[in-house]
Amino acid sequence: MRVDVLALQRFYASPLGEAAWRAASRRLAALWPSTDGLDILGVGYASPYLARFRDARRAVAMMPAAQGAEPWAGENGRVLTTLAEDTRLPFMDAVFDRVLLVHALEECDAAHTMLREVWRVMAPEGRVVVIAANRWSLWAQSGATPFGHGRPFSRTQLAALLSDAMFEPVVSARALYTPPTTWTPLVRAADAFERVGELLWPAQGGVVLMEAVKRLYANTARSEGRVLLAKAPRRTTQKAPGNLPQRDG
Repeated sequence: MRVDVLALQRFYASPLGEAAWRAASRRLAALWPSTDGLDILGVGYASPYLARFRDARRAVAMMPAAQGAEPWAGENGRVLTTLAEDTRLPFMDAVFDRVLLVHALEECDAAHTMLREVWRVMAPEGRVVVIAANRWSLWAQSGATPFGHGRPFSRTQLAALLSDAMFEPVVSARALYTPPTTWTPLVRAADAFERVGELLWPAQGGVVLMEAVKRLYANTARSEGRVLLAKAPRRTTQKAPGNLPQRDG
């Protein structure tokens, strides 16, 4: 079951949620320094992160039906939120230049199907960024925040999942080194934790960010398996003479 939208709202309105948003947004800004004239889709609960893309031509928030939706207004004040099944996106093919997934994959029952839908609505050579809980972090072990629900990912697992959906992972990063606690002194030191954590324990960041590019033609684990099966030699059975038992040739 997905985290309810009201719980997500409360988390990002809290000091700890704001610290998490700052940490991930800083990395996201480095990956996408400019979105001028681009069409952007946020899947899951991406509205806090979409707010920084004010130079985009259009930014839309798609929230899963099992999570619930909140109104999110773009630059012109119009509500740009849609509620839908995460495995059936209500958009035409090849319309978005950038797609951002936040609180999306961890609680999805059909992650591959959802990523293939994301692939479908993306323009050729479009880019997707996934922000997901890091399975090696304290955040993934704590149920006190939305990052502690569902399935966390390592970088290797996330790259394999994206590759199997015909994306090419190009770069990854980790963020969110402050402990998942609401104790005020630690929350206030969140920015210091980010600087120190990147140097001393880089693998322990609470979230993994991975950017990947949509490819029109790609070898995936599934397609490679089919090719290997097609190329495998066929075993034949030779009939033995008389009443002797048969054996494989």
